[in-house]
Amino acid sequence: MTWKQISVTAIAAATLASGVSLKAQQPPAQAAGGAQDHVAALKQSLQQGMALARKYEWVETTLISLKGEQKGKKQNRCYYGADGKVQKIALDQPAQQEQAQGGRGGRRGGRVKEQVVAKKKDEMKEYMERAAALIHSYVPPNAASIQAAKEAGRIAVSPQAGGKLRLVIAQYLQPNDSLTIDMDPATSALLGLGVNSYLDKQEDTVTLTVQMATLPDGALYAAQTTLDAKAKNITVVIQNSGFKPVSQ
Repeated sequence: MTWKQISVTAIAAATLASGVSLKAQQPPAQAAGGAQDHVAALKQSLQQGMALARKYEWVETTLISLKGEQKGKKQNRCYYGADGKVQKIALDQPAQQEQAQGGRGGRRGGRVKEQVVAKKKDEMKEYMERAAALIHSYVPPNAASIQAAKEAGRIAVSPQAGGKLRLVIAQYLQPNDSLTIDMDPATSALLGLGVNSYLDKQEDTVTLTVQMATLPDGALYAAQTTLDAKAKNITVVIQNSGFKPVSQ
């Protein structure tokens, strides 16, 4: 398994939803009812935008970096299947040279080194799959979890620069996590989503930021998604581009 393959499948499951912030204090001037009104309008806008996106296919580019150095790149043609799930077709050529090199080396020392490298790659893959599963539990936001947070007074609504509105939900799924939603209050358009969470322990931070965009007909998509697993010094950037009506 090469660096190109690590996390690509796991992380892609979270590409259509999330932005990051930890500002969890609820402004006293904000009424809980107002927060719920904004959430209801946002959910309706999100559903409409995602429904329109099903008419398109696009190119997904995934870049994987370790300690700031790019280690892999992968491209897929993506479209929605009949079951409503994103289907992917690889656009990359098989890494035949890397596979051939992996088959060389008759010395015991070379085989041992290859085994160590393979083990580390498997560990990274397993870690990123767990990180992706965690993020997927936040995205898209769950209506019941949002309602519970609203009733517990854990939703902060505050105006942002440029006329944006930010909803921050503290302790969305576990202690000291947060889910951030940026929206346009005039149109209820989703501008960005974000998660700040962790795996086994709080210092094992996993964050996901997503820049949302719309096509001329209102179709909603994630223009760029960045997953940062600081504990492992791994960053995964997923870019979606080249949208066109899906081929029949």
